[in-house]
Amino acid sequence: MKIEVWSDFVCPFCYIGKRRLEEALKKFPHQDKVEVQYKSFELDPNAKRDTDLSIHEILAKKYGMPVSEAKKMSEGVAAQAATVGLEFNFDSNIPTNTFDAHRLAKLAEKKGKDEELTESLLKAHFTDSKHIGSPEFLKELAVEVGLDVAEVEEVLNSNHYEQNVRADEAEAREIGVQGVPFFVLNRKYAISGAQSVETFVQALEKVWEEENEKPVLQSLDSKDKTSYCSDEGCE
Repeated sequence: MKIEVWSDFVCPFCYIGKRRLEEALKKFPHQDKVEVQYKSFELDPNAKRDTDLSIHEILAKKYGMPVSEAKKMSEGVAAQAATVGLEFNFDSNIPTNTFDAHRLAKLAEKKGKDEELTESLLKAHFTDSKHIGSPEFLKELAVEVGLDVAEVEEVLNSNHYEQNVRADEAEAREIGVQGVPFFVLNRKYAISGAQSVETFVQALEKVWEEENEKPVLQSLDSKDKTSYCSDEGCE
């Protein structure tokens, strides 16, 4: 079974949804037969790499609400994150552009390190309040998960993997992704948002059952007597 996950590293529900999927997979007896592939999605492609605004101020401006209201909204999200064992620190969060992080994730995917880098980027942004748009920090994080420093520098100093990121985003538009996280199971079913663990478990079981059930053929024979051969002879 293949699960494709469109997400962004500054999307809080992408981190929460990731944890819930992981919890569901722990309960799924065929977990070893499941491949999870992460796809790029930028919530705000026009976001600046560096800004003096806090995440509360950015949200307040985006949704046309007081900063105090935006802060209360973030506190609610942090409370949801806590239910799956995640610590979100919005007060010290550093808003940034994630395009370079997505390009680096494509290198990590090529090297079989995409799961490690994805987890590290989400934790760095939401828990550790690191600047995941900074080339210096991205290089440090990538090397920590096992990527070659020279290859990382080559990506960060070029436009390598830009087309891969754009292809993911174009595909998201084609299949109607309106927001993230967005999970596609075996190209047959979709789950939008950070759904409950139970929802993920039910989806996994449904797809597994459908993909592995033995086909039952429906007869199109006429009611008239027919001729056929078997191991006992021909009639």
